[in-house]
Amino acid sequence: MKELEILIDSNIILDLVQEREPFKSLAKKIIALCIKREINGYVTAHSLCDIFYNLRKDKTVHERLSLISNICKYLTVISERQTDFEIIAENTETKDLEDSLQMICAENANLDYIVTRNVKDFEKSRIPAVEPEDFLKTL
Repeated sequence: MKELEILIDSNIILDLVQEREPFKSLAKKIIALCIKREINGYVTAHSLCDIFYNLRKDKTVHERLSLISNICKYLTVISERQTDFEIIAENTETKDLEDSLQMICAENANLDYIVTRNVKDFEKSRIPAVEPEDFLKTL
């Protein structure tokens, strides 16, 4: 039986690291499942850049690099390809580059879900986008 494979959107990781309430506990549960290898967690390469940048006011460079190192230990990093950018740029319905990259990377990796708090931004995704709470209910 195939293990469950999910793309974790950057907002979930930031919920945990920045201890954003009331989202932190759900993010912690999802990341813990990945650390324990009960599910396979993925993150996109551009999300790592976003996380590093977004934490610049809260964490030192060393702390942010340490976080990125830890993320890479427990989640598989999906890289974007040139063709992914070309497909997105040529799509007249593209409104958000980052969300479009999340969708195409999840599709390229044939993942089961995108776990995000911004489900509405993923309405056109071929991979189902679910809120953290709804994802945990599926387990």
